[in-house]
Amino acid sequence: MKIFKLIVVLGIAIVITSCNSKDKKEKETKTVITTQIKTKKDSVAYSFVFMGCNRVDRHQQFDTTATNGSTANLVALKKIWNDVTILERKPDAFIFLGDMVLAESTLDNLNNQLRDWVKLYKDPKFSSIDQSGIEMIAVPGNHEMLYYHDYNVPNHDEWPLKGATALWMKYMHSFMPKDRLHITGKDSIVNQMTFAFQRKNIGFVVMNTDTYNAPTKEYPYGIEGQIPTDWIIKQLETYRKNPKIDHIFVLSHKPYYVSGKPETGHIGLPEGPVLWPALQKNKVSAMLSAHLHDYQRMQPDDKGTYQIIAGNAGSPGTATFFGYSKIDIMKSGKIKFSSIGYDKGNPYYTSSPDMKMTLRDSTTLTWRKNNNPYQYQQAK
Repeated sequence: MKIFKLIVVLGIAIVITSCNSKDKKEKETKTVITTQIKTKKDSVAYSFVFMGCNRVDRHQQFDTTATNGSTANLVALKKIWNDVTILERKPDAFIFLGDMVLAESTLDNLNNQLRDWVKLYKDPKFSSIDQSGIEMIAVPGNHEMLYYHDYNVPNHDEWPLKGATALWMKYMHSFMPKDRLHITGKDSIVNQMTFAFQRKNIGFVVMNTDTYNAPTKEYPYGIEGQIPTDWIIKQLETYRKNPKIDHIFVLSHKPYYVSGKPETGHIGLPEGPVLWPALQKNKVSAMLSAHLHDYQRMQPDDKGTYQIIAGNAGSPGTATFFGYSKIDIMKSGKIKFSSIGYDKGNPYYTSSPDMKMTLRDSTTLTWRKNNNPYQYQQAK
């Protein structure tokens, strides 16, 4: 009898031990799974920086404390390029949204300034941007495509500069993606600087917002602000239908929305009323522009496509800080946005007391209404 009781007790003990061991293992497994979920972090799949408007004002064109033959704001450009190259997660691309030189006058001036800008880019004593492995993509602005003259035409004093397209291609062709899609046919020459390219699951459409157009009876000096709208919209539609593309961005010098309002004059885009609905329809994440010498972020329709202006790269104007903007496409599909800069010096082309680059704005670019709007100052 005693032996029987002993056997029963041992059996119960074994069952209890087995259950406890099973429970412990289940708890350990749950803990491991929970820990893995908590520690699994999102990471950057593709990153790019963009900015525009770094050229100095005419009053500083020959001021060697401000610039050199490139007419770039040397202090700002050096600071920005150096900061970008030492980012912990180096961007894959750097997109310069125009007005990198002053020109806006003669072909000789444009030739010399673009030539010296390229020299500056390649100068290792100035910065390491050329050797950084970052893809540099250049977009022309009005200062590269137009000339200034008062012909007594209301609301217009900048005009298409014949020959500017050829000069841009001469010096800047190496800053255009080799695998780009571009316009073909009879208008291909004047439209060379409007193109599209793909990086991973992202489609980019680049617009030259001051495409050359010859004088006509209606416009005896030509007209500014022209883009090949039909081709651009068709390219957006193609990207939208492509299952391999999850994000679309439109890049341009001139914006359509400024301070929350649509602009079709010199500070905006004449084709904006036609283009913007196509951006929304084709789920374009953002239109990234410059031209206005300031930083602005807005979502004009309170949902959908954003208008971001990053014209605060060093040209004089209303900007309180100089710097660059950055977009990180995350592996999760999220679009992380940030704007980084330093307090502008006084005068604008000098170093400020504190040249530290700091985060000035950040958000996730959601298609729904953004809950983190940026309070920009109204452009004047």
